[in-house]
Amino acid sequence: MPKNLRLALILLPIAALLIALGYWNIRPESFMDDATPVAADPNAIDYYVINGRSVEYMPDGAMRYEMTSDKLDHVQASDVTLLTKPDLQMYRGTEYPWHVQSDRGEVGPKGEQVELIDNVRVARTDAKERPVVLTTSRLTVFPDRQYAQTEQDVRIEAANGVTTATGMKAYLNDSRMHLLSNVRGQHEVR
Repeated sequence: MPKNLRLALILLPIAALLIALGYWNIRPESFMDDATPVAADPNAIDYYVINGRSVEYMPDGAMRYEMTSDKLDHVQASDVTLLTKPDLQMYRGTEYPWHVQSDRGEVGPKGEQVELIDNVRVARTDAKERPVVLTTSRLTVFPDRQYAQTEQDVRIEAANGVTTATGMKAYLNDSRMHLLSNVRGQHEVR
């Protein structure tokens, strides 16, 4: 028997044995991850918008609001939308909109609650061109109920003076505000 054939007959079973042992020790299943799956990040952003603009109309075709924001981030787990520099013109079918601005905002699921955060400014000029400017550090708005509230300090500047308070409830349909505590006013008599 030739030397090469004899060597091949000895090495072939050894090679087959090594391949079988290797497959047995390193199965494809061993590459699969047996660890428990990692929990999803609750703050994961599933989509975002840069320089967003949204317009909503009332059933009669009149504009309800127009909102812009430098950036919107939607948090998938909580269905909350984070706003950067929101700017809202809230017409509610009138000629004289409320102009609402803040540094940040959070819109809750289904838009039922909007939290305006840091440097909140709400301004309006009426038909007689009398300005009203409300400033606070935080304001919670319930758009469907036409209601807003805060527990923070509030400053209201109107044509005839300045009023400050801690806490406020605002009923937007009635253009009525209820100041909760520490109310102070400085008014000019004309």
